[in-house]
Amino acid sequence: MSNLTGTLIKMPARLDAPVAYELALGEHRIDLNARLGQPLKLTFGGNIYCDACGRKTKKSYSQGHCFPCMKKLARCDMCVMKPETCHYFEGTCREPEWGDRNCMVQHIVYLANTSGIKVGITRHTQVPTRWIDQGATQALPILSVATRQLSGFVEVALADMVADKTNWRAMLKGDETPIDLKGEAERLLPEIKEKLAELTLKYGNEAITVLDEPPVELSYPVLEYPTKIVSHNFDKNPVVAGTLLGIKGQYLILDTGVINLRKFTGYEVTLD
Repeated sequence: MSNLTGTLIKMPARLDAPVAYELALGEHRIDLNARLGQPLKLTFGGNIYCDACGRKTKKSYSQGHCFPCMKKLARCDMCVMKPETCHYFEGTCREPEWGDRNCMVQHIVYLANTSGIKVGITRHTQVPTRWIDQGATQALPILSVATRQLSGFVEVALADMVADKTNWRAMLKGDETPIDLKGEAERLLPEIKEKLAELTLKYGNEAITVLDEPPVELSYPVLEYPTKIVSHNFDKNPVVAGTLLGIKGQYLILDTGVINLRKFTGYEVTLD
């Protein structure tokens, strides 16, 4: 294969056994599963382009944006990270039409096994992509809610009892113990019964639906998990090279270290 150059975006992934990954460089798509066990070299040439407007930028903000876009786009607002702080109904959303498409739609509250049990939320259209991006080995949808803000309220209530973040270092070591997610849901939901009743009273009977779905099992294309986590960073070293030992979440696992490709969205990189 000749050298390919393009700007990075997060790796497209498809639920399979194991998950099927591609490396996305501009218009190029490279089957990564087929490259397991082979040498891989990525070289950052120094150019960074905004994922939204395409302009060249010296620094990337909010996973692939220039500073002006980071300040004006709704996708970069704090409420994306903390949906319970959504201010759409106050009339101050940066992009109300974007909010209509992405926030004022059905969201799923789920339990997952990443580095242990966690609670998470995602748009219904992002199932199972969100679970793959987090490196979950098990996932269980437990609630369907009407808006992103509402999912945030529920997540905050559950986060008092279970983690709402992934320990990425533990996730990459691949030593997750199987969890009875159904049993955990049966334990946790009664604990937030009063909060769910309060939200239903405020937002309507159709705002929250308890789901009864089977857990989803996920496996990843990994030949060998690292025992010690060493991170590659294009900002510190423009060349990332080694034998590809696996892919999990949005991380490449090389014999020389790991790299979160999503973090470097917009970086112009050459695959050698």
